[in-house]
Amino acid sequence: MKNSFKELKLEELKAKREELGKKYLDLRFQMVIGHVENPLMKRTMRRQIARLNTLIAERERTASDSAGARA
Repeated sequence: MKNSFKELKLEELKAKREELGKKYLDLRFQMVIGHVENPLMKRTMRRQIARLNTLIAERERTASDSAGARA
């Protein structure tokens, strides 16, 4: 799962981050209610979102650097 995001494009990464963010929010609500089968899923999702944020930042930095080099 760690390396499955690396081959995605920037737009796909942003969409995946949005999707995981919504799932994470739902999971947090479920934890408050007390209907969660796997409490470690919250940590896993938070880390996946962090990985996506890192990849998005790297891709945007690379895109801006290449755009600056062209100008």
